[in-house]
Amino acid sequence: MKFTGTENYVATDDLSMAVNAAIALQRPLLIKGEPGTGKTLLAEEVAAALGKPLIQWHIKSTTKAQQGLYEYDAVSRLRDSQLGDDRVHDISNYIVKGKLWEAFDADEQAVLLIDEIDKADIEFPNDLLLELDRMEFHVYETQQTVRARQRPIVIITSNNEKELPDAFLRRCFFHYINFPDAQTMEEIVRVHFPDIEKKLVGEALEVFFGVRQLNGLKKKPSTSELIDWLKLLMADNIPVETLRDPNSDNAIPPLYGALLKNEQDVQLLERLAFMNRRRRQPGN
Repeated sequence: MKFTGTENYVATDDLSMAVNAAIALQRPLLIKGEPGTGKTLLAEEVAAALGKPLIQWHIKSTTKAQQGLYEYDAVSRLRDSQLGDDRVHDISNYIVKGKLWEAFDADEQAVLLIDEIDKADIEFPNDLLLELDRMEFHVYETQQTVRARQRPIVIITSNNEKELPDAFLRRCFFHYINFPDAQTMEEIVRVHFPDIEKKLVGEALEVFFGVRQLNGLKKKPSTSELIDWLKLLMADNIPVETLRDPNSDNAIPPLYGALLKNEQDVQLLERLAFMNRRRRQPGN
């Protein structure tokens, strides 16, 4: 079965091809792109489309690669030994499986999401090289070798917060999700709001892409923020005409808090709107 997107996820031809190529090559798929372009959601939709279980490993700055394999709970074992618990004689009772082990041990092929790998320290990707390559690892406490029953489909996301090691990149199939163009964005909007008024979509997209193109913007609004904004516009019955009314006294789009996320960007938009109003005044 090939991945071509789902009714809830609009996948471009390039993205579908990247997913299917990574599966065919049995290599991790490394996905990069702006925040809000659907990198994390991709793994969920691939699993749904292919009918496979999804295992998610969300990476934090404190996450270590070892945690994805297993952890030895020495504290619990010490406590149980003090309480005279018989479980203490079997060390395997204190081995906690990580997400990689879960994926290796699954009865059927799973989709494993390693989300935002660039949040961890620089050694994190290198520490997973052998495990992702050979699909096995060794548990030293029990002298057990864990091998994948089925090679999982591995999807790794990165927000480009830091460079990933070359040795790691060589083992991945790479795809960068470009920010959707207006046509693709309209398709995405239709997935979320099938009955939305066509004129509202057109005007909202013009405002949205106009904001994104502003020079000096600290944080460009993303797809998820557009969806939130449209949801509010429909809930509050905001007239379409107010979105791009050249005679409006509104400095910035209505309900701008769904699009803009810091005061610098709000002030930038207000300054630009003020300058535009002055240019429209007689004598200017």
